[in-house]
Amino acid sequence: MPFKVRNMEGQGLVEYALILVLVAVVVIVILFLLGPAIGNIVSNIINSVNPTIEPTITPTPG
Repeated sequence: MPFKVRNMEGQGLVEYALILVLVAVVVIVILFLLGPAIGNIVSNIINSVNPTIEPTITPTPG
């Protein structure tokens, strides 16, 4: 009599969950390693689009 596996759906769900966790960990590690570089690139783009304007000091009356 062949061996019968009764709950294959649960096993598939666990496998998908493990793959999802692995992908999430890889994405977090990549963002942790490349985060400062990505932040610098975004800052450079923002500064080139909107350059800093020196504030003017207005005298107060009195």
